Amino acid sequence: MPTSKRPRQPVVAVTGASSGIGRELVAKLATNADFRRVVAIDEQRGDVQDVTWRVIDVRDPLLANRISDIDVLVHLAGDYALDSDPGERRAYNLRAAQTVLTASAAARVRRVVLVTSAMVYGAAPENDVPLPEDSAVAAEPDTGVVGDYLEIEALVRRAARSHPGLEVTVVRPAAIVGPGIDTVITRHFESPRLLTVKGCTPRWQFCHVDDLLSALELAARGVVTGVVAVGSEGWLEQEQVEELSGIRGFELPAGLTFGTAQRLHRLGITPAPATDLHYVVYPWVVDCANLREAGWKPAWSNEAALEQLLELRENRTTVVGRRLPVKEATLTAAGATVAVIGTAAIVRQVRKKRRL
Repeated sequence: MPTSKRPRQPVVAVTGASSGIGRELVAKLATNADFRRVVAIDEQRGDVQDVTWRVIDVRDPLLANRISDIDVLVHLAGDYALDSDPGERRAYNLRAAQTVLTASAAARVRRVVLVTSAMVYGAAPENDVPLPEDSAVAAEPDTGVVGDYLEIEALVRRAARSHPGLEVTVVRPAAIVGPGIDTVITRHFESPRLLTVKGCTPRWQFCHVDDLLSALELAARGVVTGVVAVGSEGWLEQEQVEELSGIRGFELPAGLTFGTAQRLHRLGITPAPATDLHYVVYPWVVDCANLREAGWKPAWSNEAALEQLLELRENRTTVVGRRLPVKEATLTAAGATVAVIGTAAIVRQVRKKRRL
């Protein structure tokens, strides 16, 4: 009897491959025998060896011609910096995601993997802990990074209708932790105090970059599909976080907290909209059932991820998401009893400058 042939190993491509998580994933996939070849796509050539580099802007419509030999594409090219211009950031991210989806369909790529965030579920005091992966996408659309993720997921839903032959996996990590990661969550732990709001206790779940990479590897292989949440097992209570971090909490009424944050953002003092503050005071813990059923286990616990987050702070001081210069930070942090209240010093300085 003739023996059955082993299925052809797929060719995998990664966008945003020259830096950050894209670079780390390319390096990881290059050592994986499950892939026949790894193609690294970016606007500039990176330093990872033993992969095929293709230099192109992922927003270029000619991308379809450059991925005609690709079976699986992991899209990691994006601008999610808190300090980026919101309009330019969103324009880049949406154009990149749209081009990748359209080009992949045109080039007959079998599977596309995109990374958004578990933030799309929204952070709310009434959230289940943990949230099932099939929970409704309930985050508030805004001008921040969360708004970008919501728009990208809307593109995915439209692509599913327009290109039924294209399989799209959406990976939603919890609060990402690791070298080079700079988010609303990581900056929260650079504050003099940990803000909480009356009547609600936050729960903390982290996703170390290493665990995100291993989840992306499984998604690229097709072991997990659909919506895939990624994070450490369980969660930490606020009391545990304060004990582990050595940073005391400070409780304020929700109205004062969000009203102050909204005014500061409107003045251009803080980079993120007030709605981003929900993610440090309300729970958004996710149940990683898809990965768990596939046999995946996170390598990092929430405690270990928090410990590394704290080690990577590098003596920075942040007030309501805004990193302060060293001189300004010394003055502000010394008199700040809590992040929101501490912004009073910044407001006074801004008004003084405007009067000069």
